[in-house]
Amino acid sequence: MFWDYSLTDLLEKGGFVMWPLLCCSVGALALVLDRGITHFRLRLNFRKFVGGLERLVKDGKLSEALNLCRSSRSPVARTSEAYLANLRSGDELRSTIIEREGGLALEDAEKRLRGLAAIAQVSTLIGLLGTVIGLVSAFHQIEISGGQVQPGDLAKGIWAALLTTVFGLCIAIPSFLILQIFESRVERMARRMGYVVAYLDQWMGKKTASVIHRRKETAQEPVGSGAE
Repeated sequence: MFWDYSLTDLLEKGGFVMWPLLCCSVGALALVLDRGITHFRLRLNFRKFVGGLERLVKDGKLSEALNLCRSSRSPVARTSEAYLANLRSGDELRSTIIEREGGLALEDAEKRLRGLAAIAQVSTLIGLLGTVIGLVSAFHQIEISGGQVQPGDLAKGIWAALLTTVFGLCIAIPSFLILQIFESRVERMARRMGYVVAYLDQWMGKKTASVIHRRKETAQEPVGSGAE
């Protein structure tokens, strides 16, 4: 089986297609480490943060609430900071600022995830390409030999051809699963950003959340749906 061979032997048996797959594996590993470090830095104990923020806001300690928000790089904390720093702005302006700052904060968490998704897809296709090339080569050899080929030799050629598909899937499957984890974390961050704005609206008697909701509904209206 595979573990009976060294990596160099497997790369040689799989052909030139194994080298792009090796590059994909290195790229996927680098992206996973990079995103893992970033998401670790963006982590936030949401319940503890909201509890502390509620206490400070209700006590009127807005400067301390701002310092609490600035103590974290989380998109939730940055959204809260944008809210508190623009309390004197109108609902519409504050909503625009919060959406802008929240979007910029989420970019840190979303960055390079498309690259990981691309590797998960491309590595499978590259592996399949290597298998097809290997099978074409194997059957071409059968044609050259006039059909006089030993079953063992044929099995050896097909086995080597299938190596690329195996390696491609070994890269794609973990990459796809880890991508789902990162994307679910980004979605949870986005939901919690909406929650914290709603909480602040409730505590401060503002209407930012409703303004944001109305802006989204307006953006989804089809062209030409205005007044006739």
